[in-house]
Amino acid sequence: MINNHIRVGAGVLVIKDGKVLMTKRKSKLGTGEYGTVGGHVEWGEHPMDTVKREAREELGIELGNLKFLDCASILMHGRHYIDITFTGEIISGDIKILEPEKIESAEWYALDSPPEPVFAPVRKCLEAYKTRKNYFEA
Repeated sequence: MINNHIRVGAGVLVIKDGKVLMTKRKSKLGTGEYGTVGGHVEWGEHPMDTVKREAREELGIELGNLKFLDCASILMHGRHYIDITFTGEIISGDIKILEPEKIESAEWYALDSPPEPVFAPVRKCLEAYKTRKNYFEA
């Protein structure tokens, strides 16, 4: 089924000591695939505020030092997303899964060997981080 509305998503690569924080998804899109913290931008919300809110809601952590990483126009599963990604770091809190209906696990993985399968929008984020390319169309 095709949805003719464009959605805006925002995510964050949290990287520490050469490792990236990844979650195993249980949502409608990408169940069983590995992604990062993020979600839909709500009306009137800045994308940076989206990733901070999602980090609190999903994992109980506070993020800081957010920096723009990339933007992508993504067509997948009959949907069109504009996806904005940042890098950031945990400034407080301990990782715990607060939305078990959406997240199966949250772990640190080596940046150069993430777990498979990687959620397609996150694959381009990892590429952006490694190559410094900051715009994608898929």
